Amino acid sequence: MEYDIKKGWYKNIEGPALEELMRSVFGNVSREGDALVSSYGALRSITVKVLSKTTLDLVTAAGSVVSDEEILDSKRRLNEFVEKATGFNAKQRMKRAQQKAKEGSL
Repeated sequence: MEYDIKKGWYKNIEGPALEELMRSVFGNVSREGDALVSSYGALRSITVKVLSKTTLDLVTAAGSVVSDEEILDSKRRLNEFVEKATGFNAKQRMKRAQQKAKEGSL
């Protein structure tokens, strides 16, 4: 899924900063081409790629069956990462997605 990056926020994830952010939130990260890949809890794979200074692509793949607590923790960590990487919290991201859907550009 593509996420907008807040205007002027790119400087916070430029260069090695995004990789360091992933490591601090998920505990591990590896580089596969121009994408960063990690895993955490219920998420077998978290792949992040900066498409431009205004767009971040994030793809997740769920792992095997886990407890509800692990699922919630994984979702919290993912939301924490996306907020720190884009500068938008979950409510702001939802509003932006709804606006794009309304405009037909989603």
